Amino acid sequence: MDKENNKIEVSDLHKAFGRKRVLNGVDLKIKKGESLVVIGGSGTGKSVLIKCIQGLIRPDSGSIKIDGFETVGAARKENEKHYAKMGMLFQGGALFDSLSVWENVAFGLLENQKMPRRQAREKAVEVLRQVGLGPDVADLSPSELSGGMRQRAGIARTLAMNPKVILMDEPFSAVDHLTKCTLQEELINIRQAENKTVLFVTHDINEAVFLADRVVLLSPRPSTIQKIYEIPLEQKRGRSDPLLLKIAAEIAKDINSGGQDIPNNYWGNL
Repeated sequence: MDKENNKIEVSDLHKAFGRKRVLNGVDLKIKKGESLVVIGGSGTGKSVLIKCIQGLIRPDSGSIKIDGFETVGAARKENEKHYAKMGMLFQGGALFDSLSVWENVAFGLLENQKMPRRQAREKAVEVLRQVGLGPDVADLSPSELSGGMRQRAGIARTLAMNPKVILMDEPFSAVDHLTKCTLQEELINIRQAENKTVLFVTHDINEAVFLADRVVLLSPRPSTIQKIYEIPLEQKRGRSDPLLLKIAAEIAKDINSGGQDIPNNYWGNL
């Protein structure tokens, strides 16, 4: 892999919480413009890995480079410039109920960039349209939105900051199947249109193979990379493509062989 083409490089990453070792020497490279999906059983450290990359959790040892810059052990001010290239989307959208939808979407623009409120609102309405929400939603409270609309607003807030990398921690797990499929399609469209790099964490095997250029399977804790699967298909792909079904079955088999259980919701739907 061409080193200059790597957006994120993780090397020999370790993290423990007390006696519980979670990450045990994880090595991972994410190319610019790639959609990489991390999957693994409950407790394998999927969320810990993505939060270490974003700087929300400090690893015990190892290396995390963003555009070649070493973030582990670097000064906070230096790291902030590189963390600003990334936008994080959590499960449920993580919206502030005390703010209107547009204020949630424009939060980073108002607080970090000190953008004037009128300009920030116009930008918020623009990105809300991008994720399928009309301007009539802008002045509503998050409590007035459905689960799917809240997730769209969360995606819009991430896009408003124009990040080069989108980090997503099981963002669609709390919505119904039809809404999940729609949001998956919208994510693919956004990535294609803007050439974003995406790191996506999920427990849904079929979601993983549908969204990914590569799928990374974490081993049982303490976790390392158990296997990486290439998805040799265009970003726009059919959900029932025989190759996707074959790779999904292979992942399920490897999860079982690694001693991980496959819960019922691991399969999602195609």
